[in-house]
Amino acid sequence: MNGYTVWPGRPTPLGATPNGEGVNFALFSENATCVELCLFDATDTAHEIARIPLPEKTDQVWHGQIPIAKPDQVYGYRVHGPDAPRSGHRFNPRKLLLDPYAKSLARELKWHPAIGDPLLDSGPFAPLARVSQELFDWGGTPAPRTAWHNTVVYELHVKGFTKLHPEIPENLRGTYAGLASEPAINHLRSLGVTAVELMPVHYHIDDQILIERGLTNYWGYNTLGYFAPDPRYCSTGTSNTVHEFKSMVRSLHRAGIEVILDVVYNHTAEGDHNGPVLSFKGIDNASYYRLHDEPDKYIDFTGCGNSLNVAHPRILQLIMDSLRYWVLEMHVDGFRFDLASTLARELWEMDRLGAFFDIIHQDPTLSQVKLIAEPWDLGPNGYQVGNFPVLWSEWNGKYRDCIRRFWKGDGGNLGELASRLSGSSDLYRHNGRRPYASLNFITCHDGFTLADLVSYNLKHNEANGENNSDGTDANDSWNCGEEGPTNDARIESLRLRQRRNLLTTLILSQGVPMILAGDEMGRTQLGNNNAFCHDSPLSWVNWNLSTEEIEQLDFVRALLELRRIQPVFHRRNFFQGRAIHGTESKDLYWLKPDGTEMTEQDWSSPHVRCLGMGLLGDQIEESGDHGEPITGDSFLVLLNAEETVVPFVLGGRQRHVAWTLVLDTSMPPASFRPGVYSQVAHFPLQARSIAILQPHYAPFA
Repeated sequence: MNGYTVWPGRPTPLGATPNGEGVNFALFSENATCVELCLFDATDTAHEIARIPLPEKTDQVWHGQIPIAKPDQVYGYRVHGPDAPRSGHRFNPRKLLLDPYAKSLARELKWHPAIGDPLLDSGPFAPLARVSQELFDWGGTPAPRTAWHNTVVYELHVKGFTKLHPEIPENLRGTYAGLASEPAINHLRSLGVTAVELMPVHYHIDDQILIERGLTNYWGYNTLGYFAPDPRYCSTGTSNTVHEFKSMVRSLHRAGIEVILDVVYNHTAEGDHNGPVLSFKGIDNASYYRLHDEPDKYIDFTGCGNSLNVAHPRILQLIMDSLRYWVLEMHVDGFRFDLASTLARELWEMDRLGAFFDIIHQDPTLSQVKLIAEPWDLGPNGYQVGNFPVLWSEWNGKYRDCIRRFWKGDGGNLGELASRLSGSSDLYRHNGRRPYASLNFITCHDGFTLADLVSYNLKHNEANGENNSDGTDANDSWNCGEEGPTNDARIESLRLRQRRNLLTTLILSQGVPMILAGDEMGRTQLGNNNAFCHDSPLSWVNWNLSTEEIEQLDFVRALLELRRIQPVFHRRNFFQGRAIHGTESKDLYWLKPDGTEMTEQDWSSPHVRCLGMGLLGDQIEESGDHGEPITGDSFLVLLNAEETVVPFVLGGRQRHVAWTLVLDTSMPPASFRPGVYSQVAHFPLQARSIAILQPHYAPFA
């Protein structure tokens, strides 16, 4: 044992835990026959200095205490057992393995033939953990705890958001510290977002095939360490990663901005049966993964080669321990679960009351944070939008598809459009959820950016090295008459208008809006709708803005401020759509261009692409935090996806009302001027535009 004293230690907690008498090491493996702890020099991680068999196995956990070990000790494991893939076992002591509970990385993966060759030792090249005992002064900074109905989510990549920002010191760009910098936070605050949703920051690896192409797994949906923040986003080296991440969270909280993590518990970076043995596979393959009837193959609901075996209690414990760690120790405010349907699968079918949900719902910590599901996976019945239980919000893919199709000009969807604009009660009301169960988005990291959505009919992913075969072909996009960049002023003007239409619809719909970083300024990926492998300016936010992009940024700021100050745009409860307090008023009504209300026959018309939505701010019937009644202004929102101007009748429903034009997307923001229209006016609703008018009573005859 290389002269190292080892005590029995304890089976809990799992991982490496400093305790004042050294470090306790504990690793779950149901089927192993021996577990060796491998220690490395913290200043020269290339050399293994000790190999110590853990002396005890309690409840399928191997454990031991090393009295002289301290925080910053670098370590890995070698696990012995049957090498029998046809029985589900892939033990190989030649492979150095990363602790699933590693909280800090000491060395990242270095691709080498020894990683994939079962006969070669991977010790010099495998990722290594560092014993972490992070003492951090949070300074009494409370979490913002923004109410769901007041939340505006901004999806960003830690590196891509700041990498090109000219006002951030160069050594901080692309890092946690860069996101915590004053210029980055000033942008978020001035924009009006209340939460950042960080694309994966758990330690992940770059696929070997991408490395060979000169690419990377930039998005990070290839997790290997569920407790460790990825060190590649640290400005001061791997040993400081945990501290820098916490500092970032503290700075964002001081600015009133919540931190939501995009987490990938559905699969790991070890891939399919041909993938590398880096951690879980070598520790206990049969426990960690969902295996096929032929156990040398994996059940794959994710399209990434494997699926974690969430039905196993120890693997479920791993996920829950990880989630609690990020909340209690790292102070994050919530999670967006990638391919969340996979986590709900007890066997083959998606079970909305699976153990995963049951445990979260009763957990006193996790039940109090924001929980967002990506409500689909690639398995049978995997598309589950609207079927997640209470406490959960969902990426509303039906909202995205409906809004894209409407502004593209597709007909026959007015009925669905009304549901999506008003909070998707058809999806979420049946089990007691509220409008904020719908996390509305039109674009996200996966797919076209907003600028590309109105500039390309087809994907252009040639730079990915897969002959443009990757990425979806179902984009519901429209290039406005010419594919890609154009010098045609008419087309460019229409594209800018379409971007304003989409942003206005998103921000003023009921539910929680999510904006993709850079969309507020017109970021483009040149038609690439699957830029996961590009850690380059193609994926980074461009801060060198044109006049039109600055105008669009100011336009989004104004929209989000309108949403913030007007409660009618972010209600806590669904609309009633009926008479209230014995009056003839409704809190929500729908109009045809002639000023009369929509009928059932009108909703089913396949050709109509114009709709008016009346929102009554004095009929909200909701109370504030201290019981005070909530009232606000009323608005008429007119949407026209037709190719022609529509003379929309104002005052067909209410008499003695004048109308002030608050917003008109047909006008560039710099040229917009408010106007007042009488109650009998025919408002000229321009082709492919939104107009928002505010009523006020006036002494018209």
